[in-house]
Amino acid sequence: MIRILLAEDDDAMRSYLAQALENAGYEVIAVDRGTHAVPYLESMTFDLLLSDIVMPEMDGIELAQRCAEIAPRTKVMFITGFAAVAMQTSRDFPQSRVLSKPFHLRDLVLEVERVFAPQMSIQV
Repeated sequence: MIRILLAEDDDAMRSYLAQALENAGYEVIAVDRGTHAVPYLESMTFDLLLSDIVMPEMDGIELAQRCAEIAPRTKVMFITGFAAVAMQTSRDFPQSRVLSKPFHLRDLVLEVERVFAPQMSIQV
């Protein structure tokens, strides 16, 4: 089963995202900030880090950089409500996907499926 670490500081958004991903068959661990995500990255294996970009204490960019150091095989996907941040992140992390808020939960699940599509076709 694909394991996702979700870092999102908005309680309602975090709950909706986690529920949508779990309903789609993913295992999800959700935290409210980047500093809470780091210990999980250090102690568990994740297939995907799904992180909001703008968060207190440690933003999603810094979290992705820490993830690359700790768990370089973990894929990264960003979510943000700020278009300028999304464009800059796309340039800085070209291998990562950026999903701009607002989005439908179905779109999130489809994007996650696209991230793992090559891996899933190999397993079949």
